Amino acid sequence: MKERLFIRKAKSQIGLEEFIKSNFQLAKFGDIEVQNTPVGTRIIIYTVTPGLVIGSGGERIRELSDEIKEKFGIANPQIDVQKILNPDINPSIIAKNIALAIENNVNYKRLGNHYVSRIMKAGAVGCEIVLSGKFSGQRGRTERFIAGYLKKCGEPSERDVLKGFAVANPKLGNVGISVKIMIKPPSQPLKRKAEKSEAATVAEEEKIPEKESTGEENGNNKNEESEATE
Repeated sequence: MKERLFIRKAKSQIGLEEFIKSNFQLAKFGDIEVQNTPVGTRIIIYTVTPGLVIGSGGERIRELSDEIKEKFGIANPQIDVQKILNPDINPSIIAKNIALAIENNVNYKRLGNHYVSRIMKAGAVGCEIVLSGKFSGQRGRTERFIAGYLKKCGEPSERDVLKGFAVANPKLGNVGISVKIMIKPPSQPLKRKAEKSEAATVAEEEKIPEKESTGEENGNNKNEESEATE
C-alpha cells in the first residue's frame, strides 16, 4: 500500500511539473519543487524569467493557482517564483538550450564544447554533457563532453552533482541530452589525512639519522675504552 502511495505522489508531481511548463513555454525553467506543509502545498518555481511567470500584477500566478486547484485537487496552492541568478550552472536550463539549438540544426560538437567552456567559466568544479541519438545517418551514437572533476558514485555524487535532462526533436529523430555539473569541491577529510601521513613520514625520516648518529657514537665510545685498557 505504501508503494502505491509513493507512486501516486510521484505521478501527480510529474504531471504538475509538466502542466506548469506547458503553460509557460517561453519561460526557461530550472527545477520545480513541491513541498507539503500543514498550511497548504507550496510550489517553488525556479526560472530565469520570473516576469513571464508572474505576469502584470500577479495575474498569471492567480490563474495558475486556480487551474491547479481544479485539475489536481490541491486545496491551497502557494506558488513561489524564484529567479535563477547563474543559469550557466543550472543543468536543466543548459540541457533545454542545447535541445533548442539541435532542433535549429546547430552542430552538436560545437554546442558541446561551447557549453562545457561556459559551465567551467561560471565556477563549476566539473561537468559532463552526454548527447545520445541520430546526428547524421541512420545509426544512432553517443557523444560525451567532459571537463574538470566530476564524482560518478557515492554520497558526493548525490549531494554535490546537479543533473538535468532534455529531449530534442530534430528531423532525424529524438536526441537525449544529459547534463551533470559538480558545483562543490571534493570533501576535505581526505586532504587532511594526506597531510597527516606526510607529516608522519617527515617525522620518521627525521628520526632515522638520529638513530644512525647514536650508533656511531656508541661505536666510538667502545673504541676509546679498548684503547684505554691497552
